[in-house]
Amino acid sequence: MLHGLLDLSFWGYVGVTLALTHVTIASVTIFLHRHQAHRALDLHPAVSHFFRFWLWLTTGMVTREWVAIHRKHHAKCETPDDPHSPQVLGLRKVLWQGAELYKREAACEQTIGRFSHGTPDDWLERNVYRRYNAVGLGLMLVLDLLLFGAGGLTIWAVQMMWIPFWAAGVINGVGHYFGYRNYECPDASTNIVPWGILIGGEELHNNHHAYSSSAKLSSRRWELDVGWLYIRLLDAVGLARVKKVAAPAVSVPGKSAVDEETLMAVIANRFQVTTQYGRQVMLPVLREEIRRADNSCRRLFKRAGGLLTRHSALVDDSGRRHLQDILARSRDLSTVYQFRQKLQEIWQRSTATPEMLVQALQEWCRQAEQTGIKALQEFACALPGYVRRPA
Repeated sequence: MLHGLLDLSFWGYVGVTLALTHVTIASVTIFLHRHQAHRALDLHPAVSHFFRFWLWLTTGMVTREWVAIHRKHHAKCETPDDPHSPQVLGLRKVLWQGAELYKREAACEQTIGRFSHGTPDDWLERNVYRRYNAVGLGLMLVLDLLLFGAGGLTIWAVQMMWIPFWAAGVINGVGHYFGYRNYECPDASTNIVPWGILIGGEELHNNHHAYSSSAKLSSRRWELDVGWLYIRLLDAVGLARVKKVAAPAVSVPGKSAVDEETLMAVIANRFQVTTQYGRQVMLPVLREEIRRADNSCRRLFKRAGGLLTRHSALVDDSGRRHLQDILARSRDLSTVYQFRQKLQEIWQRSTATPEMLVQALQEWCRQAEQTGIKALQEFACALPGYVRRPA
């Protein structure tokens, strides 16, 4: 019994541990995150229940609690009400105490009541998974010991730490602190790496915040979302049905009039449009200003790229003062910055009719073309051609 029913080599134990924890990660990203929290796909009842059972064994997490906390995170992102923002609480606290933050929020009945709608509430959920959530962990320990002997205790310990560290710590912490950004969202979300394997695709966190209801987290051709691969396999055999996938806008040559199709594409892909505006308009204008500036202004402008392209909600007071100083020294930079703000104001008009928004977008393009700033004129000429790319 020292070795259990399965007498494996050291690397055999390592492989088993990685396989078991990967099933747990897949359960979190496919079932809890994409299916339950964001309703991006439907799952066959048998698959859905397998994920619920496996998470009961390996995490003890209650579906309605996880979903409620995650939905609140999106609703209150980077504010004092965010359950786990490193921008508010500090990276160290979220990275190393993410599980404690989760437990504290899970105890808040107001959070659970407001954000947990639509989660499972059947007999098993009420009388087993929710009522005896710690029993599954004990059962997993017994199974690990029977199968792997003394080594099973180590395997079980790794299983218990896997989600608290990688999901509650790394994704919620590092995923809002370090990494690259495809989209300029009003939150600090980042893509940690472009290969979403170890954490099932959750590494592509900035993509997710830009298109939170998408079942697919990768956006660029060189990005890999292993969770999406599993979903496609389940869909192929009739065990899942994808409901929503991000369809970034594309520009159609020859389409020169702003219409409702343009408006819908711009609004649905507003973070993509904002990012493209920064790359295609603001950075070229900044480079031209750096080329023409004297030594004193050149140093000031060289530090301006991040401030000019970053979402204004993420710029602190010191950054705003620096930004104002930069804009005061350059008419062209001030102009393209103001046009970015005006463009964002169009899709923020919640009470305007589609006809009013189309007219506002048409007027924005007309005024942009009259500025005499080449990069801005080219962007304004291309904007009417935006349509939503088929998913």
